[in-house]
Amino acid sequence: MAAPTLVLEFSLFSPSLFPLQASGLAHIAALLGMIVLALLGSLLAIRDRLDDRSSLGHEYESQREEFMTDQERVHQLISENGGRMKQSRIVDSVDWSKAKVSRLLAELEEDGQITKLRLGRENLVCLPGHEPTASKSPEQSNE
Repeated sequence: MAAPTLVLEFSLFSPSLFPLQASGLAHIAALLGMIVLALLGSLLAIRDRLDDRSSLGHEYESQREEFMTDQERVHQLISENGGRMKQSRIVDSVDWSKAKVSRLLAELEEDGQITKLRLGRENLVCLPGHEPTASKSPEQSNE
């Protein structure tokens, strides 16, 4: 009677219950799964590298701004705003006091890097060549 029990034990692991193991497809399925995982991992790694490269540009800009002088920073700010800016907007755009901005603008005006025009109670700060035409003398507007 021991023989039928043996047959039952072997029949539990028969190829009909586990068709992938019997036909060798399990190895192929596992191989395909590993290939898919490797491809997905590669795509994620490429995406991360591209993200890192794009963030390097922003890091470079912030480091560049970090090493700019205050005068260069004001000059760049005015340039980015079309060559003209009200002094109050400059104060709002930087983390400096009104007095510091006023001092910097006075230095830049002395050096001929900017022109300050009085508009009522405000100053319009202009880069050379960006002054409004009405503010120029007749000789200057003909040039």
